[in-house]
Amino acid sequence: MAKPKKPRFKVARHLGENVYNHPKALKRGIKPRRKQSEYGKQLLEKQKLREYYGLLERQFKRYVREALRSGENPGVVLVQNLERRLDNIVYRLGYGSTLRQARQIVSHGHIRVNDKKVDIPSLRLKPGDRISLNERSRNIDLFRDNFQAAPLTLSYLEKDVEALAGSLISIPDIDEIPINVDTTPIIEFYSRS
Repeated sequence: MAKPKKPRFKVARHLGENVYNHPKALKRGIKPRRKQSEYGKQLLEKQKLREYYGLLERQFKRYVREALRSGENPGVVLVQNLERRLDNIVYRLGYGSTLRQARQIVSHGHIRVNDKKVDIPSLRLKPGDRISLNERSRNIDLFRDNFQAAPLTLSYLEKDVEALAGSLISIPDIDEIPINVDTTPIIEFYSRS
């Protein structure tokens, strides 16, 4: 499986936003930006959303095409589908301190969804799905400490600290998702062709 291997902090400075949620990401400041064309604004928003979820262009295009075919507001559907990815929910619940770590936790088989072992980071969760650690993985201090230390502020997720488990209660509302992206230019960018 291909994965992004760029210098993260340099990318964050270029985008002008801490898309990796890392305290040191913008330590050296944001690069000054010249006046942008409409195409440049669309491209920047697309890159921002891709980096928030750690996707390559090919995967991201698939999500956009699916959102355009949905018949609903494609920008909202796009972000909701990305937010419901298993690796992202594992990160939001706090099993991993970063999205990359959460993706590795999933792909190494530490996570169970509805009591079934799952190692596919892109699995899209449905409301009511329960996420937990494997029996062996419950003894790993890193996972336990991350999970117990991470506060949960999202209303579409539920967390049971004692059982080291969580669940997706509902499809996330676009206003609740903790990202700073305007989806309209992204949809315009992909609607050109």
